Amino acid sequence: MTALDVVESRHDRMVIDVTVDAVDLAHASTITAAVGALGGIEVRKVSDRTFLMHLGGKIEVTSKVSLRNRDDLSRAYTPGVARICQAIAANPADARRLTIKRNTVAVVTDGSAVLGLGNIGPAAALPVMEGKAALFKRFAGVDAWPVCLDTQDTEKIIEIVCALAPVYGGINLEDIAAPRCFEIEARLRELLDIPVFHDDQHGTAIVVLAALRNALRLVTRRSPTRGS
Repeated sequence: MTALDVVESRHDRMVIDVTVDAVDLAHASTITAAVGALGGIEVRKVSDRTFLMHLGGKIEVTSKVSLRNRDDLSRAYTPGVARICQAIAANPADARRLTIKRNTVAVVTDGSAVLGLGNIGPAAALPVMEGKAALFKRFAGVDAWPVCLDTQDTEKIIEIVCALAPVYGGINLEDIAAPRCFEIEARLRELLDIPVFHDDQHGTAIVVLAALRNALRLVTRRSPTRGS
């Protein structure tokens, strides 16, 4: 037991939050049952710290500019924003300079191969994609957004990602089942003018290569040259 907090106190009852550390779900259930079996005590609700962390989602959109008054609003939005739109229409490359595009990644999945859970669909995959977006922001300063597609058709996924691409500076493909993931990644790299990274393919390769290089350093051996 790590904490006792009084939530509500009345003449006929008292509500207390009890915080305990449990080793697993079974242990938590055992603790709950034991407390509920005590006389005069009712267990109203059991919360899990992991679930509490996910309540309402793990990421949010915040404005980088201050909207303190009408003048600020008129420049951030209408009518001033029209000038920015016209500049980008005249020179599309300016989108990287004048919008979030240059520092924004789409984390794309169809929910067909999520972690060790398998094909659980786009909605159930969303917590993982939110987590990946949070990692992008925390460790790289990159803004990322989950894009969970309600289709597992290769052609539709490619079409949708291509249609979304103008908004993003890069595409991170995540938890798409093999072998479709390889075709999707290869074709998107050909079709788009922004980086396309397949996390389960390239990310795993990078980690394995790093481990091998570090192992070679520990045994004071050089990395093999290409073709050897």
